[in-house]
Amino acid sequence: MTTQESPAPDPIDVAVGARIRLRRQVLAVSQTALAEALGVSFQQVQKYERGVNRISASMLVRTAEKLKCSVAHLVGEEEGGIMDSNLLSLLAMSGAIQMLEAYSKISDGEARSALLTVCRGLASAGPDAGRRRSAA
Repeated sequence: MTTQESPAPDPIDVAVGARIRLRRQVLAVSQTALAEALGVSFQQVQKYERGVNRISASMLVRTAEKLKCSVAHLVGEEEGGIMDSNLLSLLAMSGAIQMLEAYSKISDGEARSALLTVCRGLASAGPDAGRRRSAA
């Protein structure tokens, strides 16, 4: 008996999902609130945002209406809306928008530089960096 791995999400579905997530976060709309407005479960919204499930045309139109933007914006076709897909995926990460908003409110250039140094240090230390280790 063999198990079949599900194919990786299509990059277009991932990009559309990332734009949905980013727009939702910018508007401070929870996954639950968006799901209720669309008549789906919040898990379905999560799947759309990760690109695991494709979003139908009708659902994409309803999503754009609820997020007060155009379908063209969500599919990356709106003029002036072209964004590097790597940057888009970074901004779609949990906490990225909140981190950027907080960072932008730091007026002291040295403090911003110090914060950037800490973040780069944590990133280079590996995936367990910053986690508390339990005392043995």
